[in-house]
Amino acid sequence: MIKIKKSTLIILLILAVVCGGAGLLTLQMSGVLGQLGIASSHMLNEEQYQEYRHMTQTYGKLDELRDYVMKRFYIDVDEDALETGMLKGLFEGLGDVYSYYMTPSEYEQTMISLTGVYSGVGVTISAGDSGYVEVVTPTKGSPAEEAGIRKGDLVLAVDGTEYVGADLDTCAAAIRGDEGTKVTLTIRRGEEIFDVTLTRRTIVAQTVDHKMLEDGIGYIAVSGFEEKTVEAFEEAMADIQAQGAKSFILDLRDNGGGLVDSAVGIADILLDQGVVAYTEDHDGNRDYYRTKAGKTDLPYVVLVNEGSASSSEILSAGIKDNNGGPLVGVTTYGKGIIQTVEQLTDGSGIKLTILQYYSPNGSVIHKQGIEPDYVVELTEDCYDEEGNLVNDLQLQKALELLK
Repeated sequence: MIKIKKSTLIILLILAVVCGGAGLLTLQMSGVLGQLGIASSHMLNEEQYQEYRHMTQTYGKLDELRDYVMKRFYIDVDEDALETGMLKGLFEGLGDVYSYYMTPSEYEQTMISLTGVYSGVGVTISAGDSGYVEVVTPTKGSPAEEAGIRKGDLVLAVDGTEYVGADLDTCAAAIRGDEGTKVTLTIRRGEEIFDVTLTRRTIVAQTVDHKMLEDGIGYIAVSGFEEKTVEAFEEAMADIQAQGAKSFILDLRDNGGGLVDSAVGIADILLDQGVVAYTEDHDGNRDYYRTKAGKTDLPYVVLVNEGSASSSEILSAGIKDNNGGPLVGVTTYGKGIIQTVEQLTDGSGIKLTILQYYSPNGSVIHKQGIEPDYVVELTEDCYDEEGNLVNDLQLQKALELLK
């Protein structure tokens, strides 16, 4: 027989002996409740009754199962680990890989990653459609790139611990660590599975790269949106203009997203006054992301692909619906939801999807993506045997449009 904790018993007693009228429920259990230190008479209105009933149905069962596991599991139970598992399970029940509970150390690592400076191996990951953690891109000059980690590789395990898509930030936290320490990634590439041992070092994420191409056409690639991305983009714009750029290509391919405000900040440079996107919450409340008057005089083309996600889709949708410049490539990833990250009093944290965003014209982005104005696919012939892009048909189309 499973015993019930005192806190649950009190609720059960309140619900078990009920009488009264006019919407009020009178409880008189002077004998038992008196022994528990509770007043002999208590009045419950209908709302309170329903709340107690909900608590009993929900948490009473949890208390029973917890006590049962603690007493009957074949070895001693780590109570902290059990509690962490229960908290993580609460979020897993949402079926949303972007919502989860974080331990204090996982929360700390998540916040570090938002600054763009961390110690790790230099690899951007996402929750892939396969259910595993997928490599979006290795950072240039990083240990990951030097070791041959490629876009599309699946990270099955870190130091022997397996991860799936729902463990995205937990996996990222495991990959990061003190500079000079080693970490082993178990990689799946096609049918091949192999281990790669890397030495961590300080990674300063360079989210903006730029150069001049032919015929006075500039090229600016934005790989993610972090705190310094807008500033770096402004510097890149100024530099290509100083070099005589008459137009430019904005490359958002494999940009997994990041800070929404940074994406809107770049939109403010590219677009005139208007709406970039809007969000809608659980209650249907809307919030609009807007740009101010004034925009660059340079014509531009935007490159997108299946790796362009989240904040990069906000920017792309805003540009497309406001006729800022044509989009070239293939349909984007389709992550049209926004999460909030909150720290709890004990140092742990949660990440929860709270908003869905839409293009200025009201198009759904989540699980739909953004279809470019010019669909250009990269075939296998565009890559060499090592997976390097050697015939960039999308870039060629962008150049054609700007000439």
